[in-house]
Amino acid sequence: MRAIDRRGWVYALMALLGFAALAAAGDGYALRIATLVGIYAIAAIGFQLVFGHLGLLALSQGAFFGIGAYALALATVELGVTPLPGLLIAVLVPALLGALVALPVARLESHYVALATLGLAQLALLLATNLEVLGGANGVYGVPPLTVLGVNLAEGWPMLVAVWLGVALALALGGWATAGRRGARLTTLRDAPLAAPALGLDPMGYRVGMFALAAGTAGLGGGLQALDLGVVSPAVLRFDVMVTLLAIAVVGGRGSGLGAVAAAALLVPLPELFRGFESGYLIVYGGAMLAAIVLLPRGLDGALARMVPRPAPIPPRQGTVPPRLGVALRVEGLSRRFGGVVALDGVSFTVPSGRIVGLIGANGSGKTTALNRISGLDRVGGGEMWLGKTRIDTLSPARRARLGLARGFQHPEIPADLSVFEVVVAAAPSGEAAMAALDRTGLIDRAREPAASLGPAARRGLDLARALATGPSVLLLDEPAAGLTAEERDRLSSLLRRLAREGRALLVVEHSMDFLLPLADRIICLDAGRVIAEGTADTVAADPAVRTAYLGREVVS
Repeated sequence: MRAIDRRGWVYALMALLGFAALAAAGDGYALRIATLVGIYAIAAIGFQLVFGHLGLLALSQGAFFGIGAYALALATVELGVTPLPGLLIAVLVPALLGALVALPVARLESHYVALATLGLAQLALLLATNLEVLGGANGVYGVPPLTVLGVNLAEGWPMLVAVWLGVALALALGGWATAGRRGARLTTLRDAPLAAPALGLDPMGYRVGMFALAAGTAGLGGGLQALDLGVVSPAVLRFDVMVTLLAIAVVGGRGSGLGAVAAAALLVPLPELFRGFESGYLIVYGGAMLAAIVLLPRGLDGALARMVPRPAPIPPRQGTVPPRLGVALRVEGLSRRFGGVVALDGVSFTVPSGRIVGLIGANGSGKTTALNRISGLDRVGGGEMWLGKTRIDTLSPARRARLGLARGFQHPEIPADLSVFEVVVAAAPSGEAAMAALDRTGLIDRAREPAASLGPAARRGLDLARALATGPSVLLLDEPAAGLTAEERDRLSSLLRRLAREGRALLVVEHSMDFLLPLADRIICLDAGRVIAEGTADTVAADPAVRTAYLGREVVS
């Protein structure tokens, strides 16, 4: 059950006041500005899906806005399509292009996404300016007005209502795409990029889908502008359109569709208000933008969130996590080099179902590298890995996770914007499964608390809970007892033993020998990327090579 977000009522009240003021003014120029606000709000809502929820600075949203405008213009003027189906074309063409662009671009990170999509935007502008089929520098004229059931919606209130119905549609689509578990998964992909694939979340799938939806939304805004103006020129593809959309998204607040609408209502009219400054109006406009960003670092929605906090979602009742049990992990000839440094050199071992295997060694011996190779976060190097009868070394991290391989981290990535429940439900098949995982790790009573409020021990428990929520058959843990008190270690040890008795295979990397040696059924010791000893805790602890390489040294946890 979703909790009602009181901020939505605040935005609704602001919208009613705005439309009431517009009705009282009754000015045609004000109606045109309000229509333009809605058009830019539609495109900015889509931009929030990629920029806000995925954290990717894709500078192609302005290009998709222009492509939507050109698609509608060509469909109606050259092909004789009526305006309403033309709007559908204005959405579908950019959406398809957005998905195609995302296939190579979404594999990039950080500023590389911005550079690649900026290149796309410039290419679109050059094509529109130079191709005769697109009207060249003059553009496409004679776009017919929007008509519905024979009613002309060309201007004034009818066009304003049509555009703001488009705003409502964009908000509904954006809300659906980011609601509940989908939103938690998007936030996890954005704020926990290392952990997300190990939880079974495929970044490419989400990025392609969000690029397509964002591009389609931009196309809707561009198509409505073409119908409003009756003409489309290369100006619709200029970079200042993208700058306006970026400013709206930043001032509105990261990821907030409603914030984008409020920011559009604030920013789009500003140039008109500052026209009295003549040649200096751009300087004044820029100063106002800078002041807004400095005074509202988290945007309008962030400022509103401090006054009207978002309620945590109400978790469902506790359920169960159906594990895939009885599956062993086997690695053969695992190798990895970093330049001239050998991190893993022919490492082979098995982790049987129902057993806990400890992996020890000095810092730099290859323990975490082994976990990264097994989980797929590092796919460079040789060797074979098997999960039961399935070979997994050629599979993506997300695919391995979906087959039953879960991973805990030495330094957990926990999205600060989510509640404890949302962090776990992002990895779980259902809300009930998330609650069951929280119950197992002792966090069920803190399900509605912000994840950012948890201390180090609770964060480790939360990391383990979301790994358990996937229902794994094999669990990889990297120093799960680090920083825990003696009482917390005892509880963790009891939990890990129960998980093993249920039939899971556990591979535990740990520096704390007083925690690991009594826990593990078998110990494997690495030194310089090689297995130097393997056996029971007593056997390995007594091995001279192990004492020389590891146990005789000071252990740093």
